[in-house]
Amino acid sequence: MADVVLLDFWASPFGQRCRIALTEKGVAYEYSEQNLEQKSELLLRSNPVHKKIPVLLHGGRPVCESLIILTYIDEAWPEVAPLLPRDPYARAQARFRADYIDNKIVDFQTRLLTMKGEAQEQAKKDMIGALKTLESELGDKDYFGDEMFGFVDIAFVTLTPWFYTYEKYGDFSVEEHCPKIVAWAARCRGRESVTKALTDPEKVYEIVQEEYGTN
Repeated sequence: MADVVLLDFWASPFGQRCRIALTEKGVAYEYSEQNLEQKSELLLRSNPVHKKIPVLLHGGRPVCESLIILTYIDEAWPEVAPLLPRDPYARAQARFRADYIDNKIVDFQTRLLTMKGEAQEQAKKDMIGALKTLESELGDKDYFGDEMFGFVDIAFVTLTPWFYTYEKYGDFSVEEHCPKIVAWAARCRGRESVTKALTDPEKVYEIVQEEYGTN
């Protein structure tokens, strides 16, 4: 087994975070595609608590949960392309924003795709509100880390291929409500690490329709 192995699933936005970070750092790693219907013994042994991808194996030792993995990658390979700022307060703010993405955007996404009627309409309003909050945090900066592409950008950019699906299910335009977020997403896609990792938006839409049915 290679020194660095990523247990992942090709369409996972959470696994894509890890792929982007490893590429930004220039870390060579072995990609291990996982069957989520028939989970491997390696995955179950490496993440016995949640039994989920992604899992990073470094020297055979497992690190689980994507945001924790991002922090680990930054600390294990600190010499190149820092993901988190050096200032403790700025680091705390970056972690707070990434946590907001996982606790708000992901939750609103699930509700938007699975609910109907008034509940879906409320989910759409909540999603737009959360995206506006992130747009306000971004402001006129190139990236959430100012001029540095980093932790928050990686945490959020892998959800941007889902924007097309949000629009289809919620009948709204992300660009109309949050043009700066759309422009930021385009800047991020200009990076090779991001382009290589992200799923095509129309493919995401196909996967969602298979999982949840047509909108």
